[in-house]
Amino acid sequence: SWSIKSDYGSTLDDEQRHADAAEALSSAANFRAALNYSSDKDEADADAMTTVLGLHNYRNGAYADELTSFRDHSHAGEIWIGAEIMDTVTSWTKNLCIDISQGHMPNHVDEAKRESVAQDEKYLSCWSVLDIGTGNGLLLQELAKQGFTDLTGIDYSEVAIDFARSHADRDGFSSIKFLVDDILETKLERQFQLVMDKGTLDAIGLHPDGPIKRMMYWDSVSKLVAPGGVLVITSCNHTKDELVQEVENFNHRNAGMLRQDPNTIKDRETHRDCPPYQYLNHVQTYPTFMFGGALGAHVATVAFVRN
Repeated sequence: SWSIKSDYGSTLDDEQRHADAAEALSSAANFRAALNYSSDKDEADADAMTTVLGLHNYRNGAYADELTSFRDHSHAGEIWIGAEIMDTVTSWTKNLCIDISQGHMPNHVDEAKRESVAQDEKYLSCWSVLDIGTGNGLLLQELAKQGFTDLTGIDYSEVAIDFARSHADRDGFSSIKFLVDDILETKLERQFQLVMDKGTLDAIGLHPDGPIKRMMYWDSVSKLVAPGGVLVITSCNHTKDELVQEVENFNHRNAGMLRQDPNTIKDRETHRDCPPYQYLNHVQTYPTFMFGGALGAHVATVAFVRN
């Protein structure tokens, strides 16, 4: 359920990384993690257990069980990353957005000079939020408790969205919008100031066609994050440095595509000075451990700004 980078820049081999991530997704959410990627939605791949995590029918069946349990016993459903980490993600994201709204650089805010709670709520009300692969929608509920008001969750599982809506209505968060939408084939036309990913990129990486799916993911996400907006990714299968490297790879690939298009001279000049995404900040309070002489963590949360 973790990834570690050595002093020489190497990481765990792909087979081990996939096994770790599959274990995290299955044990933490009992195969009910919120994921949101396209796969062969009618056929199971018997040779790849990880593919089961992405089958549309399987996902609907899993969420149907949670929805039944919710209606019969008021069970809230699983929190993939755990309640404590989710609390950390939401409170950290809130502070990050307030810092940006105030014109502060992250990690350079004088807490003694923080403005009133009412002013914080005013700042947060200006942030439109999208949760990719929302699942049961609990992350959005926690963001609502932090003060965000313009909240939307998408998931490619119809049953997951039904579950999220029922859960939000019961808990008094009926203003949260939930839509059936596949992030890799998104039909959304709106852009958001804040886009949250809690495990969806991890799940995409487990697919046999993971590398291709991940490129599709970045192409879609880049259209959904508004200029000046923020993308926050929480992963149990990648370190902070690996996520930063993946963003840099996307930036380079995007630059290569612009170079091949003779009609994008202006865009090429803009990209050279300002790539699509830049690293902004990351959670630094997660517990760490030593393994093989290198420092690692079970989870990473990293924020990127969309230029």
